[in-house]
Amino acid sequence: MSLPRFHLAFPVDDLAAARAFYGEVLGCAEGRSSDEWVDFDFHGHQIVAHLAPGQAGDRASNHVDGHGVPVPHFGLVLSMAEWEALAERLRAAGTPFVIAPTIRFKGEPGEQATMFLRDPSGNALEFKAFADIGKLFAK
Repeated sequence: MSLPRFHLAFPVDDLAAARAFYGEVLGCAEGRSSDEWVDFDFHGHQIVAHLAPGQAGDRASNHVDGHGVPVPHFGLVLSMAEWEALAERLRAAGTPFVIAPTIRFKGEPGEQATMFLRDPSGNALEFKAFADIGKLFAK
């Protein structure tokens, strides 16, 4: 049995900018596309950038561990090595962070490495990793 995969469709203001960010900066392979949307391979998951100018970006933020976390947001839980490599890739690309790569909930059951950033349309993304993936849902 194969692992489940998620599908996420989200609005963007500019497909060329989305291609550059998701394809070049994040390294996501491009799949099918049209003049209105582009599929990307987001670590084995399908995300689809739909052209919808003015509809992207967060609407609010929640206070979490001393940071204003943008809502809505999406992202991935990576291995620690993948997370560290992505953080370095994003830094090298000059990507501005909403929340720079950091360790959240230090010393608590849910301790995690996390970083938040925005795509060119303002959509917020979070990438996180756990030293112990078994604590992903720990209370």
